[in-house]
Amino acid sequence: MVQVFGLGSVAHMVLNKKYGSYLGVNLGFGFGVTMGLHMAGRISGAHMNTAVSFANCALGHVPWRKFPVYVLGQFLGSFLAAATIYICVSTEAILHFSGGELMVTGPVATAGIFATYLPDHMTLWRGFLNEEWLTGMLQLCLFAITDQENNAALPGTQALVIGILVVIIGVSHGINTGYAINPSWDLPPSTFTFIAGWGKQVFSDAENWWWVPVVAPLLGASLGGIIYLVFIGSTIPREPLKLEDSVMGSHEPMISPLTLISVSLANRSSVHSAPPLHESMALEHF
Repeated sequence: MVQVFGLGSVAHMVLNKKYGSYLGVNLGFGFGVTMGLHMAGRISGAHMNTAVSFANCALGHVPWRKFPVYVLGQFLGSFLAAATIYICVSTEAILHFSGGELMVTGPVATAGIFATYLPDHMTLWRGFLNEEWLTGMLQLCLFAITDQENNAALPGTQALVIGILVVIIGVSHGINTGYAINPSWDLPPSTFTFIAGWGKQVFSDAENWWWVPVVAPLLGASLGGIIYLVFIGSTIPREPLKLEDSVMGSHEPMISPLTLISVSLANRSSVHSAPPLHESMALEHF
């Protein structure tokens, strides 16, 4: 869903600026995220971002055994979204715009509708640091939005606030690398364009840029999560853990890293718990 709205808005911007704009792209992705959270938040936790799923697994919020399932769903959904945009929205418009050629670079390039490509003013490693930084900011803010014992977003507004967060990242930092901030937003659509006729240049362009939006967000989300846990979460007083909180029916008993780090740094005498997982499921896992 997110990619259908997001890639569709990019197609409008690239193919006909009368109907699209860069602000429209950010709104498409941001509010696409909001709709995805409303759609799947209570079903799966709305795992739409591979980097955020990875960080939550690495920090103990989600069991690792679920990670391959989430990644499979994310990648398959993103690939199908790219195919949907190509077939149903912009096939004729792409060919008309590019004169019948499917180009990766140049004035009539259209591969950028589906994935990010490094601009001329950026180097590969500066692009890597940029993607790492932006995904770290994303995860840092997600923890702040969902931490019920901090100044969390009001109940019922979390999906909207997270969508606005994505818009803010785009309008403030999109100039450098297009803010992939999610391996599943970039690699599957790139794979689709390779199959659809853009050729191997989708992977070889800009010193083989394709791997950066895959690796950098994973590292960035993990670092952003750690920064929140150590420097912010550890300073927040936590409610004492009650015996009944450890028995959650079908939920697995788990104390979050936020709790453990808070306890160890504050030298408290008893273990404290983060909010029950079901209260913020849709928020932590975008």
